[in-house]
Amino acid sequence: MSTPFNEMYASPGSPRVQYERFAHWLAQQNDEDLRNKRAEADLFFHRVGITFTVYGDEAGTERLIPFDMIPRIIPAAEWRQLEKGLRQRVQALNMFLHDIYHAKNIVRAGVIPADQILNNAQYRPVMQDIDLPHSIYAHIAGIDIVRAANAQGEGEYYVLEDNLRVPSGVSYMLQNRVMMMRLFPELFARNKVAPVAHYPDLLLENLRAVAPRGISDPTVVVLTPGQYNSAYYEHAFLAQQMGVELVEGQDLFVDKEQVFMRTTQGPQRVDVIYRRIDDDFLDPRVFRADSTLGVPGLLAAYRSGQVTLANAVGAGVADDKSIYAYVPDMVKFYLGEKPLLNNVPTWQCRKADERKHVLAHLPDLVVKETHGAGGYGMLIGPLASKAEIETFRGLINQHPERYIAQPTLSLSACPTFVDSGVAPRHIDLRPFVLSGKEVSIVPGGLTRVALREGSLVVNSSQGGGTKDTWILEN
Repeated sequence: MSTPFNEMYASPGSPRVQYERFAHWLAQQNDEDLRNKRAEADLFFHRVGITFTVYGDEAGTERLIPFDMIPRIIPAAEWRQLEKGLRQRVQALNMFLHDIYHAKNIVRAGVIPADQILNNAQYRPVMQDIDLPHSIYAHIAGIDIVRAANAQGEGEYYVLEDNLRVPSGVSYMLQNRVMMMRLFPELFARNKVAPVAHYPDLLLENLRAVAPRGISDPTVVVLTPGQYNSAYYEHAFLAQQMGVELVEGQDLFVDKEQVFMRTTQGPQRVDVIYRRIDDDFLDPRVFRADSTLGVPGLLAAYRSGQVTLANAVGAGVADDKSIYAYVPDMVKFYLGEKPLLNNVPTWQCRKADERKHVLAHLPDLVVKETHGAGGYGMLIGPLASKAEIETFRGLINQHPERYIAQPTLSLSACPTFVDSGVAPRHIDLRPFVLSGKEVSIVPGGLTRVALREGSLVVNSSQGGGTKDTWILEN
C-alpha cells in the first residue's frame, strides 16, 4: 500500500491551511492535559449512556464508543463539492429504487442484469407498483466516504458504500460536537465551524414532508426493536431531540389499514414511522412470522398509503454491495450526468473474468460479502494470513455471487490521540443525507477512526472510534 494521504499535514511539520489554527493550538498542549480531557469525555459519555452493543462479546455487550479529541477538518470549498456529489448520488439511488419497483427501465435497458435485483435478498416483491410520497425510498442515507492519495499524491474522495436501510451513527456525530464544545470552547472561538446541532430539526421536517396525502399535521414516531438493540441509545436520543414518541412494536396496532399508538388518552393515529427495525421483522403477517418486534398488519396500512415508513421497505436493494458497482451507471441513466463522486474500483466475483482476476490477486485485495456489514465477513489481503486467504478462495469458488473485491486503498490518516501520544490513524466519513420534498445535508458527518495502528477497519464493532468533523465556513 502507498503512503496514506495525511489530512492534517502537507509535509512533516507543515499543516494544511484548514488545520493551521488547530495545529498551533495542539502544539501548546501537553499529553497529561489531553489525557485528563479524554477521561472527562469518557465519564460524560458513560453518565449519559452513549454506548453501543457488541453481540456475542464475552467481555460484556455494552461499550463506550471511543472518542478522539483531534477533529477531522474539511475546508468549505472541498465540502461544497462533496455535498454536490452526495446530493446527486442519493437522488439517483432514490430514482433507481422507484424504478425497480415500477417499470424497471434500468433492467430493460440492459444496464443492470435482472437477476441481480430480483434474486437479491433485499428485494421485496410486496413493494411492486406502490407509489410513495415524493417517490422517496431512502429518506435517511448514510454514505461512507474515504479518501486516498491519487497518482499526484493529492487526496481524492471515493464512495465506499451506501447505507440505505437503517443507517446509524448520527447521534455520535451530534454528541461529539457537544463534547468538543464542552472541552475546548476556545477552539470554536478561533475557528468558524459550521453547526450540526439542527440535524434533528431537519430530520423531523423531512419526515413530516413525506406524510400520507391529506395529512397536514402528521404524527411522527421512532420505532425501535428495544433497549437491547445495538443502537438503542441513538433511537431514544433522536426521538427525544425531535420531540416525538419512541415506540416498540407492541405500542402500535393497525385498525382498518390505519396505524395507531396506544396512549393513556386512548389510541392516537400515527402517520410517519421512522423505523429502526429491519424489513424482516416489521410485520409478522408478511415477513418473519416469529417476529415480536413489528406490528401485525403494518404492511397492509403501508401499501394502502395510510402510513409512511422511513426508510421504505425494500430500500436495502440499493445498499447491497453487488449493486454498489452500478451506482455510477445509475447517475448517468437517470440524471444524464457524470458522477461527481467516484466508486472504489470493484470486481464482482459473480462475473467469471472478474472472479479470475480476484482469485489471482487475493493477497492484494479487500474481499467483502455483498450483504455484509459492520466490518464482518471481510478479507483484507495484505493483512491476512495464508490460511485466511485460502479460506476466502474456497468461499468465493463456492458462492461467487456473494462476494465483491476492491483494491486495498490506503485510507487517509488523521492525527489521533492514542496511548502513546499523537499518531496518525486511518479514517472514513459518513455524511447523513436527508430526502423529503428537498434533499438536505448538515455540514459534516461522522468521522470514524481505526484506533489500532495499521488497521483499515474503522467500525466500532471492530475497535474503531469517532471524531468530530469540522466543516469550516470560510
